[in-house]
Amino acid sequence: MQQAGKLREFLESNDPVASLRLTRVRGSSPRTTGTEMYVRADALWGTIGGGQLEHRAIDAARELLRAGNLSAHLDLPLGPAIGQCCGGRVEIAVTRMSTSDKEHAHAEALRYDAALPEVYILGAGHVGRALAELFQHLPVRAVLVDQREDELEQCGAEVEKRLSAIPEIDIMNAPSQSAFIVLTHDHGLDFLLASAALQRNDAAYVGLIGSATKRAKFASWARTHCGGLSVDSLICPIGAGGSRDKRPAVIAAQVVAEVITALTSETAADHPARGTVSHIAAQ
Repeated sequence: MQQAGKLREFLESNDPVASLRLTRVRGSSPRTTGTEMYVRADALWGTIGGGQLEHRAIDAARELLRAGNLSAHLDLPLGPAIGQCCGGRVEIAVTRMSTSDKEHAHAEALRYDAALPEVYILGAGHVGRALAELFQHLPVRAVLVDQREDELEQCGAEVEKRLSAIPEIDIMNAPSQSAFIVLTHDHGLDFLLASAALQRNDAAYVGLIGSATKRAKFASWARTHCGGLSVDSLICPIGAGGSRDKRPAVIAAQVVAEVITALTSETAADHPARGTVSHIAAQ
């Protein structure tokens, strides 16, 4: 989900733009300090948490733009007084954006895009394409990899489609803390790619489509062909959320939840490759 280009289009409108930034959060709140959204008279970008908090802040931003003012400050309790029950309190800086403010916001969006975790979908079959459809809306850089051009062409999602004769090289060249989902058209290739991902020892997630039987066969193969490679960190079956529904879209939904959980765990969040630009992440 690349945001910088779309944000630039939003900010370069002829209409004035206001920034809403959470400058202080006390107690429970739907978003954290630093979260930011942008407001025009006719459009919005991002969110600071929704509900009455956001509605009141948007109204204040649009009033500031109408009046031609430069800044304002809001201090809102997140309780019954505004129809919310979080129980905390937030302070919001409302600012009419200058040209330099917009340039800075765009630069932050570029930094955010560059720091997005990468998710490699290794196989462009039915489930692979269903995964791409979902990941295109999430704060990751999804790469759909296949040796078959005709399968890649069937994917309409806004993700990178990579025709690769040797997908193992794509795995080798991926950044640290990437996620790898292996679901090719060939079990032998599945084994090669899953072992390549596990041998990196720095993946945030390695998943292999299949059953418990396939996992056992892969474990035996890995011991024989990969110097006793451990498969303890391998997720197989993938998306094992308890559902017996085998439709690609349902499997994909379960796997996406699994991968995002792995990418946003406390361990993953401490990694420098994780983006921290929360106002972009909300879009």
